[in-house]
Parts: sequence; structure tokens; C-alpha cells
Amino acid sequence: MKNQLEFFEIPSPCIGVCEVNNKGFCKGCFRSREERLYWLQFSVDQKREVIRLCQSRRARVMRARQEALARQQAQEPSADQGELF
Repeated sequence: MKNQLEFFEIPSPCIGVCEVNNKGFCKGCFRSREERLYWLQFSVDQKREVIRLCQSRRARVMRARQEALARQQAQEPSADQGELF
């Protein structure tokens, strides 16, 4: 029996934030230039793979942001201590 998702076209993951990061991936959907350019020509399996890659890229970016925030917070003086002098 086929999964219900197999009956429908896979929509573009575009969310309308069409800006490229320093690695060449869209900041909104995390697709590469080629993945955005050829989306309409991709097979269903290729689209699924692109979606999987986008999810992986997004998770990596979110993890890096969280780590950077944690480092920044660790370097800031604690607000609890107040002025010592």
C-alpha cells in the first residue's frame, strides 16, 4: 500500500526568504543554487533527497547558533553580581 504522501506532488520548501548565506545556501529553505534552479525538473525521489538535505542543513545551522549563543552568554559577566566597586 502506498503512503498518502506519494500521491501528491512535493511542494517547494521555499518560505520566501530568498537570501544566500556565506556557503551558498538559501537562508530560508537551505537549498543550494542548483537545488533551487532545478526544483521543477527533479523527480519525486530527488525532491525528497533535497528536503532531507535541507533539514540536515537547518539542524546544523540551528545547532551552531545555539553553541554561539551559549559561548556568548558564558563570556558575559553575570548580571547577578552587579558592580563590585
